[in-house]
Amino acid sequence: MSTTAAGAGPTPGFTAPAGVGHFDADRPYRLSGSVSLRPESFGALVYDFHTRRLSFLKTRMLVRVVEVLGDHPDVHGALEAAEVPAPQREQYLKALAGLAQAGTIKAREDAA
Repeated sequence: MSTTAAGAGPTPGFTAPAGVGHFDADRPYRLSGSVSLRPESFGALVYDFHTRRLSFLKTRMLVRVVEVLGDHPDVHGALEAAEVPAPQREQYLKALAGLAQAGTIKAREDAA
């Protein structure tokens, strides 16, 4: 696991940007139970069996983050485990906020 330089750590208390809904990166999340991921060369196809909506994860790293969300006590831990570079974490937090609003990922009530 890589380490980050001082000042390049998590963004505590990150909340979703306006229009993206509520997202708290300090909480645990998981892939929604109605969602299936199919890995592809570009990232993954995302199919929600409940809404019948097909969407895409556009990078393999985002797929890794979504896959490990359920194994960590918060989103920051998942970003670290997936080795998302510190300068890109804000971008990934915004992407995850969008996935939460779409119902692709869900907040967990338990801590991993």
